[in-house]
Amino acid sequence: MTNNLSLTKESSIFVAGHRGLVGSALVRRLSDGGYRNIVTKTHSEVNLEDQSATSAFFKNNRIDCVFLAAAKVGGIYANNTYPADFIFRNLMIQNNVIHAAYSSGVKRLVFLGSSCIYPRDCPQPIKEEYLLTGVLEKTNEPYAIAKIAGIKMCEAYNRQYGTQYVSAMPTNLYGPNDNFDLQNSHVLPALIRKAHEAKQRGDKELVVWGTGAPRREFLYVDDMADACVFLAEKGISDGLYNVGVGEDVTIAELARLVCEVVGFSGELQFDTSKPDGTPRKLLDVSRMASLGWKAKTGLREGIRRSYEWYLANPCKN
Repeated sequence: MTNNLSLTKESSIFVAGHRGLVGSALVRRLSDGGYRNIVTKTHSEVNLEDQSATSAFFKNNRIDCVFLAAAKVGGIYANNTYPADFIFRNLMIQNNVIHAAYSSGVKRLVFLGSSCIYPRDCPQPIKEEYLLTGVLEKTNEPYAIAKIAGIKMCEAYNRQYGTQYVSAMPTNLYGPNDNFDLQNSHVLPALIRKAHEAKQRGDKELVVWGTGAPRREFLYVDDMADACVFLAEKGISDGLYNVGVGEDVTIAELARLVCEVVGFSGELQFDTSKPDGTPRKLLDVSRMASLGWKAKTGLREGIRRSYEWYLANPCKN
């Protein structure tokens, strides 16, 4: 559904989580698109886990649109190690921002979720209507439940209060400002760092978690930002939209491609004592395609850009 509350270049746009992977890409996309009133706040300026602080921020600032990219995120290890943090902190952020936005009269909001919201053993590719039709993957269940709650909160506020809050569900994201910490990162940035350090040391092999058999889809984060702005500019008023590229690779294929881009020529060794996670996650992106949006960045090119950013920002890795 569309309406006339689409963005204008003068709209006051709050990007929640502007220092993160998605948030920083949103700021780049909005700036490049000529938007002149982008509002950002650091955690020390506004703690979005604090209800009173979040409410005060919205009351004291005229906001026309919110991109809700603030979240606690991480890979399999982080999700397994800190499950309470993942569910509690994400629920707090979502609840506070969505309710404060509604209370202060913000009609348009784009909520960013994750493809882990879908059941572990979904038919492939995964359609939006498969939400809540099966059991979740245990390794990231707390995070997934928090994100599902955010989707349903947007739907509920739209139905009860007439807001126009839309949810965008990206596949696995990567790119500038990614987390390359080996304990808490996702698979692609972890592989970039591992391959780079293995090349620097002159190693003859690189260890990859799991069997290498799971299939994953990867979306360059600037494409995700473009999709979110596209939804807002089109005036899409509600619903859930998968955002991806529509094709996937095995983790083994991904690892080989990363090694090629980085320039590591050693052998891959797969540590099968580590968990694989969901066997396959490929999103059906036909709903976004029907609106006229498609990802632009190929996987090899995206990995190349990510590696260049990693090399240029050693202090952040």
